[in-house]
Order: sequence, then structure tokens, then C-alpha cells
Amino acid sequence: MRRFASLSIIAAAVILLVSAADSPQQQYIDRWAATAVREMYRSGVPASITLAQGILESRSGLSALAAEGNNHFGIKCHKDWKGKTMRIDDDRRSECFRVYPSAEDSFRDHSDFLRYWDRYKFLFDFDTKDYESWAYGLKKAGYATDPSYPQKLIQLIEEYDLSRFDSMTQAEAGRASSRSGASAGKAEKPVTPAVSGKSSSSKSSSAKESRVSKAEERAAARAARRAARRERLAAEEVIPDEIPEAPNALEEAVLITPAAAEEFHFSLTRPVYTRNGVPFVYSVEGESYSSIASSYNLFPKEILKINDLSTEQRLLPGTVVYIQAKKKQAEKGLDKYIVEEDGENLRDICQRFAVRMSSVNKLNGFTAGHLLREGDTIILRKQ
Repeated sequence: MRRFASLSIIAAAVILLVSAADSPQQQYIDRWAATAVREMYRSGVPASITLAQGILESRSGLSALAAEGNNHFGIKCHKDWKGKTMRIDDDRRSECFRVYPSAEDSFRDHSDFLRYWDRYKFLFDFDTKDYESWAYGLKKAGYATDPSYPQKLIQLIEEYDLSRFDSMTQAEAGRASSRSGASAGKAEKPVTPAVSGKSSSSKSSSAKESRVSKAEERAAARAARRAARRERLAAEEVIPDEIPEAPNALEEAVLITPAAAEEFHFSLTRPVYTRNGVPFVYSVEGESYSSIASSYNLFPKEILKINDLSTEQRLLPGTVVYIQAKKKQAEKGLDKYIVEEDGENLRDICQRFAVRMSSVNKLNGFTAGHLLREGDTIILRKQ
């Protein structure tokens, strides 16, 4: 009788393992892990975050929006969407959602959505392996209204060990998906439980030790990430008064040497930064474009042209002033910019990414004085 009970328990455990391997969540991971890793290398969005969001937003690919509209991430239409749409009740009744030609297009648009919308840019300051910061950052940026959204993402990532994909190459992810698919296929075949109590116990003990070891590793990794995040936040609280805060992570300070000063006519008495490879300074109280031009052996009209101005304007402290011609396109990885509110200034966007306004107008087919609207996509690099 006891032996029969033991066999029943083992059989039940095997059924549970088969069910877990064949769950909608696991099937989703097997199907889309390679795509998520490919997008991570293209855009910088962690594969674990992409997969967890896909599982959560699309109900593992089973929602009507995913099944009928290939929209796995609940991305709404916004004003710049020109493709097909679906109407679904969400936060409000009959909201407009994007419909994609394929699910792969949905994954790509999700990466671009995070990469090019301003509100999500701070996420890319986090390490791709720091999925907790990404999860909480998505909530902070307003991706979802659910207050427990970060915890749900983290739970999915840790339950299915999705963080392993954040360290994989594209080839490794493809092989892992293939093996998972093959394993799932084998699991569907009838399984004969082992009858040897000693063998079963040994395997069970080994599996338990493996699970404990992995749990300890994940706990240690989480603790390390939290410590790193606390250190980063503490460091960010101290900003030197004499150097204005840089608007984004695309800038770096340039160490000025006499040779560099000779080549570029830089002053040695103030810090010079670069953005997109273009040197610039932050203005201080009492300066004008003309006075900065004089400091760097430039003509007043020359510095105005460099900064996309036709006439002298009042210069507020902390303004970015370029002292060399801006580039014709933004740096690699910044292919476009999505306008977040009506009335954004095209010149300000060009100053932000160190690109010439004339080049941006040409890339986008804009005429002089073009007005931007919320949701407009501004091309910053040749396609």
C-alpha cells in the first residue's frame, strides 16, 4: 500500500513538471526568447523585461489583442500611428490599440517605444542585468497604471529564470529555445515513474539542492543590485555647483590639453563637453553668444549659425552652446525622436542631439517653421 502511495506521489510530481513545462507561460518563453534577445542587442532593452512584459500584457500570447492584432505589449495608437487599429476597453472604453503585420513587428515597436520616447530614456542608464530597476522604472515612467506592475514583472522573471537571457548571445538564445521546444515535445510522451525508492530519493535530493542553490544565487544577485542602486542614487545627490547638470547620458567631459586648445581654440579656464562628438560649453550668468564666440576665436554670426540661430538671443545660464559645427545626423542608436507634447521646438531637439536643423528638415521633408505635434516621429539618422 505504501509503495502504491509513493508511486502515486511520484506520478503526480511528474504530471506537475510536465504541466509546468507545457504551461502557456513556458510556451511563450520558448517561442519568443530568441526574439527578445535579438531586440536586446538591437535596442538595449533587457530580454527578461521584454519577455515578462509580453507574458503579462498579452496573457502569454492568448489575449485578443495579441492573437488578432499581433500586439503583445498593449501599445496604444498615439497620434503618429498610421497602421491598422483595434478598439478594446482598457483604462477607458473603446481605446485604440496598434495592430501589427506580425508579432515580430510588435516586439520591435516595443523596443523602439522605450528607446525613443523621452519618458523612458532614463531606463537606459540602468544595466541590462538590473531587471528590478527596469521594472520599477517602467512603473515610474507610466507604462502601466497597475500599482503592483513592477512586482508582477519581477515575479515572472524570477519564477521562470528569465534573467538568464540577459546574459545570452543571440546564438545561445536560439539554441536554448530549440532545446526547450524539443524538451516540451518529449514531455508530452507518457512517462514511466521510477520504482526504486533509493534512485528517486537521490534525484529528488539533487533537484532540491539545485533549486536551493539557484535561489541563493538569485538572492545574492538581488542584494548586489540593490546595493549598487543605493550607491548610484547616493552619488547622484551630489552635483558640483560650478558645472551644470548634463541633460542626458550622451555627454562626456573633455579633458582640455594645450595641444587640444591649439587645435580647437578652446579656453583652458572652463570645462568643455561633447555630445555626438561635438564640443560645447554651458553658459554662465552674464554671458552672450558673442562673448562665448570671442573666447573661442569665432565670429558672432558663426556661433549663431552653429547653434541654428539667425539673430542674437538672450542667453540663460546653463544653456548648451556649441563651439563647432553640429553633425548631419545623430549618433548611432538614436535613429529617431518621438514628440511627447504639442509645440515642442525643433531647434531644441536639434540642440539636444547635436544635429543640424537643416539636415533634420531634409531628412524629414520639413519646411521652415514646421510645427510639431504630439506623437510626431522625427528622423535623426538616415534609414
